[in-house]
Amino acid sequence: MTTVQRPPSPAIVNQEAVRAMPRWVLAVLCIAYVLAGFIGREPWKNADITALGVMIELAAGQTDWWAPQLYGQAIEAPALLPYWLGAWAIQLAPSWVDVDMAARVPFGLLLALTLVATWYGTYYLARMPAAQPVAFAFGGEADPVDYARSLADGALLALIAMLGLAQLSHETTPSAAQLAFSALLFYAVAASSIRVWVPTIALLVATFGLAFSGAPAFGLAAASVAALVRLLSRATLSRANLEERWQDAQRGTGQWALLILASGLAAAACAYALDQWHARMGQWPSSLGEWKRLGQLWVWFTWPAWPLALLALWRWRRSWRHLHIAWPLAVVLVMVIATVIRPGADRTLLLALPALACLAAMALPTLHRSVSALVDWFTLLFFSLCAVAIWGVYTSLHWGFPAKPAQNVNRLLPGFENHFSGFTLTIAVIATLSWVAVLMWRIGRHRAALWKSLVLPASGAVVLWVLLTTLWMPILNQGRSYAPTVARLVQFLEAKGFQRGECIAGRGLSPAQQVALRLHGQFAIDMALRSRCVWMIADAEGARDVVLNDWQILQSFRRRGSADSETLVVYKRKPS
Repeated sequence: MTTVQRPPSPAIVNQEAVRAMPRWVLAVLCIAYVLAGFIGREPWKNADITALGVMIELAAGQTDWWAPQLYGQAIEAPALLPYWLGAWAIQLAPSWVDVDMAARVPFGLLLALTLVATWYGTYYLARMPAAQPVAFAFGGEADPVDYARSLADGALLALIAMLGLAQLSHETTPSAAQLAFSALLFYAVAASSIRVWVPTIALLVATFGLAFSGAPAFGLAAASVAALVRLLSRATLSRANLEERWQDAQRGTGQWALLILASGLAAAACAYALDQWHARMGQWPSSLGEWKRLGQLWVWFTWPAWPLALLALWRWRRSWRHLHIAWPLAVVLVMVIATVIRPGADRTLLLALPALACLAAMALPTLHRSVSALVDWFTLLFFSLCAVAIWGVYTSLHWGFPAKPAQNVNRLLPGFENHFSGFTLTIAVIATLSWVAVLMWRIGRHRAALWKSLVLPASGAVVLWVLLTTLWMPILNQGRSYAPTVARLVQFLEAKGFQRGECIAGRGLSPAQQVALRLHGQFAIDMALRSRCVWMIADAEGARDVVLNDWQILQSFRRRGSADSETLVVYKRKPS
């Protein structure tokens, strides 16, 4: 058989540029990113606290494990595995651990799995022959293993740096589980060219995990695309002069394509048989404004990875059929299309981030020094100004300087009560000093490294996330949690003679509001109105049918910083 050389690589990298990033630095970044947002906060509305309510119901045995409901009502985000994980964690946790904190433990581990799977997936793709840099005539080119590790470091930094990852990956919702299993599927297909058993296990866990986490359609679509990509990679491998081990891998490509497709079909069939296939289709954007909002989401949610990903596609345009470009590109395209036709575009786009981070890393060997400098300076200014703004609001709230930020907070959150915490202040100071140290290191003269251009974006994203979840945690809880509203409501009812254990009727309450009242207020809410309760809590918008002849309005409680539609109204039954 006549063979031809593979397309010339656009990567020109010497051995000096692929030195490994210090492992302890990478570990600190990942640990700080995972822990911040899971610790020290109240459950946020709406998906976060609603999912927690389902987990509490499962742990207490109040709903069917194979058809979980929330207080007898169908849940908005149907899934099984994420709710099981949270419920098991609640059951296993000691009694002194809050249920919301216990439920977050498995989701913290899922986020860690996302980071690890993205690193290894990129590493194995970078080991592919077509992804390797140009071989120098007299030697000195990058070692294949060191080169792959450097690109994997870059992909991990790019993933952490993306703005859309922070909040959704730290929630106890099916979306966080879907992200982890999509990253695991990305790794399984990427590693299938070199390894056998570990990618096989990862493939099965990923496809079935997606199917039972509320995303069977994406699991089947991704598996189908992966099988096609693997067949395309077989054709490209057969036309290249390869080492013997890569020829062996090429011979197993057809079997891998069949296994991937079979795994996706089996998982989808199981999900359908167990009534877990809930296809939710939205409406095609019908106006320029809707397309504009969708475009804005694509831009800010995936920043700063998408410019690098586009650059990688251009520089590697002759290798688009090779696995290291075709596989991440296929995942990104599937999810971008899904954001157009499915509701919840942000949660759908979340699943594309591991593959997008890999594409961004593929641009690093081709970056010109001017582009790298532009990224550095933009990142330096953006994250530094954001950090200054966060500190400015914090000092204004605690020490009155400057005065304007505190006035704005009190205007947006009437009655906001700030609390000082020496522990969170210490963490914030350490994070800020670390950011200054990173800036000093980046400005200094150091040898070039492939991952160097993404150190500032990733470090800046971690520092801002830590500052937000320490210095601004009271503000975030006030604006995104029902706990302050329920606390005021409890205080009011007790002053009016309410006794613990009395039933309270509920009318027009959303699932999130019901969970908040039960969790933060320990109320026994009767939504079915089976009992003749003396008290009633209703949503201002959802309870317009309340017969005022039987009830008298006592007080309205609007969640501070929210719309009037989230106002809770307290009623008391009139004497007969």
